[in-house]
Amino acid sequence: MDKMINSKEELEHFLITNWNRINAYIDEEASKLPIPVYSSIDIRESVKKFAPVDHNIYPAGFNNLCDFDLTLASSEFKKFILEKVPTAQKVGLITESNTKNSYYLDHLFSLRKCLEQAGFKVTFISFDPEIFGIDSSLILTSFSNHEIVIEKITEDEINQRFDFVIMNHDQSIPLNVDWKKIKAPIHPSPYIGWFNRSKTNHFVQYEKVINKFAKEFKINPDLMMAKFHSVENIDFIEKLNLEGLAEETDKFIAKLEPNQKVFIKGAQGTYGMGIMVVASGKEIIEMNRKTRNKMNAGKNNIVFTSVLLQESVDTIIKYQDNPAEITVYLVGGKTVGGFMRVNPLKGVDENLNSKGMVFQRLCLNEIREKDDRRCKEMIYSAIARLANLAAGLEIQTATKNI
Repeated sequence: MDKMINSKEELEHFLITNWNRINAYIDEEASKLPIPVYSSIDIRESVKKFAPVDHNIYPAGFNNLCDFDLTLASSEFKKFILEKVPTAQKVGLITESNTKNSYYLDHLFSLRKCLEQAGFKVTFISFDPEIFGIDSSLILTSFSNHEIVIEKITEDEINQRFDFVIMNHDQSIPLNVDWKKIKAPIHPSPYIGWFNRSKTNHFVQYEKVINKFAKEFKINPDLMMAKFHSVENIDFIEKLNLEGLAEETDKFIAKLEPNQKVFIKGAQGTYGMGIMVVASGKEIIEMNRKTRNKMNAGKNNIVFTSVLLQESVDTIIKYQDNPAEITVYLVGGKTVGGFMRVNPLKGVDENLNSKGMVFQRLCLNEIREKDDRRCKEMIYSAIARLANLAAGLEIQTATKNI
């Protein structure tokens, strides 16, 4: 293959006709890295490119996957866990502390169902004493009326009770736990929570991954990633360095296509919090207090002191004429399902992970080479798997000296 792939259409054709070869390459790269047990990746598609725009290593949302994809996820969980612990039977799942979110509880129910289908006994556990009061367990009801029981746990009890532990707490506030005391394998690593992770570093790692991939297959890397830049030492409340942020934003915009906007994202955290979209640095200078408060802190009041500037990948994906983006789920580095995030309250160049969003399930378990009908799913899957390699590099760095 001598000719460089320089257009989105050429990329689509290449992926359709080389699906097996591409996945063999990704499998080989993944074998060298501590790939997370699961993750979810938000992907945008514009007229000119596909690009991941966010990556959650401790995902919620398994309740939004279709039943066929949950079955595939179950088999991948089984494969991943038994490769780590061949005799594993009992799995402890460390939950988030937002137990009032009934949709999150639906997610826990679906995740447990997945793991139980794989043959494991699953117990929901938490280190957070505040959610229990004087009790040792908490009985909750999900949005879909499923019973969820979460048990209070200590480091010593985990060692006694579980063969394998799955982390579903993103530690935007770090848990008061001595992780070195826990002998059972914990996946994903508790050292890669938001207290120690940044979106900027993820996209630095993704850029490395995609440049290597693009070189291997002679692809223009810009077809598979959004441009980005980071700005440090920000204080939105005290207006510290907002002029510097505005200046950097204008410089960044000058490198983009005419009329292209920029996403400004708090460098840590999830749930679509701490995000604004601007067309010029002037909008940053003119932010009112309400907007500055929104940009100052994310989930669990984690304060943003650095931000990621990311080119707006204006979505061409629509569902019932409303703008949408794709979220892909992986287990053990393999694509297992996903959904469209649709938001009728937003435009094609705005943050769709916000008030008004709804989900439309996708089924991604039947992708085959040279299947034209699955072209888009192939690309979303490939990009998600490449982004997952970046997550592996993050984990590798974070755990190197532990």
